[in-house]
Amino acid sequence: MLALIHVVISALLALCILLQSRASGLSATFGGSGGGSVAIQRRGAELLIYKVTVWLAVAFFALSLIRWYI
Repeated sequence: MLALIHVVISALLALCILLQSRASGLSATFGGSGGGSVAIQRRGAELLIYKVTVWLAVAFFALSLIRWYI
């Protein structure tokens, strides 16, 4: 049962990560966005996806630890 929950959380986490869009290109991969250090403010759906991604990552990590000890 825990394995099934783990698979579902990992699939949802991958989906949320893929839904987040940032600057694309090879320079963005290595941190060069071209705009310097600009604070990014998330709003609306982007904020929701960001928060869901964080909570899914926490749940994935916690479930990994639980499955390791069981």
